[in-house]
Parts: sequence; structure tokens; C-alpha cells
Amino acid sequence: MKLLLVEDSIQLNKALSTVLKRNSFVVDSAFDGEEAELFLKQYQYDCVILDIMLPRINGLDVLKWARLNKIDTPIIMLTAKSTTEDKIAGLDLGADDYLPKPFVVDELLARIRALLRRKPSYETKDNLSFGDLTLDVNSLVLSTKEDKVTLMNKEMQIMTLLMKANGNVVSSDMITRTAWDSDAYSTSENVWVFICYIRKKIEKVHSKVKIKSIRYQGYYLEYKE
Repeated sequence: MKLLLVEDSIQLNKALSTVLKRNSFVVDSAFDGEEAELFLKQYQYDCVILDIMLPRINGLDVLKWARLNKIDTPIIMLTAKSTTEDKIAGLDLGADDYLPKPFVVDELLARIRALLRRKPSYETKDNLSFGDLTLDVNSLVLSTKEDKVTLMNKEMQIMTLLMKANGNVVSSDMITRTAWDSDAYSTSENVWVFICYIRKKIEKVHSKVKIKSIRYQGYYLEYKE
């Protein structure tokens, strides 16, 4: 099960993400409304946990945007704004549930499970494609018609992000949060090292796909026939 956690408090986001991962969820973390919309444009989730008071774009506007764009993923509003009017506003815009802060983590987990029982889970495809490249996420094999190579686990996670982004930029922060569990090793330098490894393996299978970078922004795939 894959969740999107949108919470601007770094401490709370990290704590909730840790709890959710320990309960067997795959978690992407966003820290503002703009980043949340970017995640929702690029990926599919089983459930979204969305705070209202967010930088750049507030949670209610993210919720409204998601529903207008036919994103029917269950959304739990998790916020300090707990008045009846706030709850009505969120529910009227399409929220599936509403949990005010402070809250008990076990209750949040129970509400997530309840929502997931109502909706079939999103299943990641076994194979991803971009240009002349195919990635088998189960066997970790990256291939073209000419050759194939096996990726290491972190290489596979990074390549999965890049291929799902379909040519859009994936930030270094997003890569580190996805591919590394320990903050001690989740650095932009390590991301760059693994990008270099992947580039060599892409060359090895004679692909025309290139991993491009934009300074201070991130990485993306480019394919030119």
C-alpha cells in the first residue's frame, strides 16, 4: 500500500512516516501544497494524508485541485483546524475523512485501514518503460532489445522514480527520501554517485536514454531517437 503524507512540520512528517513504514506502508512525503500536487500528478496512491495549513498552496486548495483533476484517491485531512466549519469545508470539497490534531496514531492507522477497505489497492506495474528501456521491478533487470543488466536495489528505486516521472524532473530530495532509510546516508552526493552507476548501466545496454540534470532541481530522463 502506497501513501502520500503531506505535512509541513519536518519533525511530525518524519515521525509519522516512520510509524507508517513500520506498519508496512510505502510512504512519499511532501512538505508543501505545490510539492503535493507534483506527487499527485506523477504517481498513484492508495491514500493521501493531507494537512490544511501548508506553505505555497494550502491543503484545501490541493484537495479541490485533486478532485477537479479526477484524482479519486481517498484523502484524510489531518490538521489543527478542527472547527465544525473547517470540517464541513473539507468534506464538501471531497475529503473522505477528517482527523484533528492532536491525535492518537492508532486512530490514524485505523482510519487509513477503513478507507483502504473501500477502495482496491493500487498495484505497481511489473514493467516500466521509457524510450527504448524497460525495467522489470521484480527482477531488477533493466533492458533494451539488444542487452540487459541487473540493477542494485537503490539503483532500481531511483530508476523507478525517473521512469514513472516520464521525462519530468525528480528532485534530489525526493530521491533521497525514497531510496535511503537512514538520514546519515541520504545526501545529494550519494544520489549523484548512484546516478553515475545507472548511467553506466544504461550505456552498457546500448540505450539512447540519457539521465539529465538541472542544477539545484534534480534529474530527468531524455530519449532521442
